[in-house]
Amino acid sequence: MTPIDRARIATLIPHAGTMCLLDCVLRWDANSVRCLSRCHVRDDNPLRRPNGILGMACGVEIAAQAMAVHGRLVADHAAPTTNGYLASLRDVHLRRARLDDVADDLVVDAERLMGDAHSAVYRFTLGGGGIELLSGRATVLLGAVPE
Repeated sequence: MTPIDRARIATLIPHAGTMCLLDCVLRWDANSVRCLSRCHVRDDNPLRRPNGILGMACGVEIAAQAMAVHGRLVADHAAPTTNGYLASLRDVHLRRARLDDVADDLVVDAERLMGDAHSAVYRFTLGGGGIELLSGRATVLLGAVPE
């Protein structure tokens, strides 16, 4: 499988410019995706605090973008495009305080545990240098969110 680059990723998810935090989709199948990110070392990362620190919780957004990419890659392309909305996080474990002091590329794995046309539940992990940095589960609502 040919990796999917950042330019193609930006056409699949609603995040543009510096807010597109993924650099590459390394592999994907019907149930999972593995992506690579180098956003944590970029000075223009929009999630950085004014003092330059990038907290570990920002890794959840990287994982959410991997879920969004996966959803688009496995979607029925005959159906209209729908955005997903992060509705719930469960069992999130942050194993370090900061992302900006991780030297290695970040690898995010997201596995779709269940879902239908209206929602999906994913398990995700984010690692760097062979070390798991954060993990958790997310529920994503697909389409319009009721007011």
